[in-house]
Amino acid sequence: MKTPSADILHEDSQYELIARVHHDQIRDFVVDQVVEDKKLVPTYMVYQSLMVFSGLFFLTRAVILAWKGDAGALTVALLALLFSFTLLVVIHELLHGLALMLAGAPRIRYGGSLRKFIFYAEADRFVLGRPAFLFVAFTPLAVIQIVSVAGILLWFPTPFVYFFLMLQSAHALFCAGDLALATIFFKYPGRKVYTYDNRDERCSYYFVENEKARENLAKS
Repeated sequence: MKTPSADILHEDSQYELIARVHHDQIRDFVVDQVVEDKKLVPTYMVYQSLMVFSGLFFLTRAVILAWKGDAGALTVALLALLFSFTLLVVIHELLHGLALMLAGAPRIRYGGSLRKFIFYAEADRFVLGRPAFLFVAFTPLAVIQIVSVAGILLWFPTPFVYFFLMLQSAHALFCAGDLALATIFFKYPGRKVYTYDNRDERCSYYFVENEKARENLAKS
């Protein structure tokens, strides 16, 4: 089935609007999804907790090594954290943008709020169904995870391994919002969910296939 356009989503009665989220309210919307979801989010929280605790463990180990006279690991770890909360944020959003391009989006725009530490990549009025949205949402997680594991294997047991250990740990914090938004696509079993961003309104729209329309399609 062809992905409907933004206009069709609004005009065709077989689609229902389930959410209109202004970008200034995206954090509250994400928190709502985290609270409501009982499957994907708890699973990711286990992974995220493991990454954070592993990062704290290796950072503590680096501090102990520095206290003993070997500051190499601590220096690398601190540089990795600086990189993670600056350039990695940019890389994360660029990967979202690349995924949007691969999904067919003609133009990509980036934005965010430094004060709220919220950043995003968007394709104006480009509609995403579940497969495309999941691809866009999880591309940064997959790429950074692969790079981190490769770096750990390549640089072990040198101090440079701490860069990738801290990178992997810090990046786990960045992906919770992506996962929370992905949960919307699993709330309506058997029904198609679509989303798109409206640049002029600075809003994201979410639509679900009407239950009656789905039943009629199943009978045909």
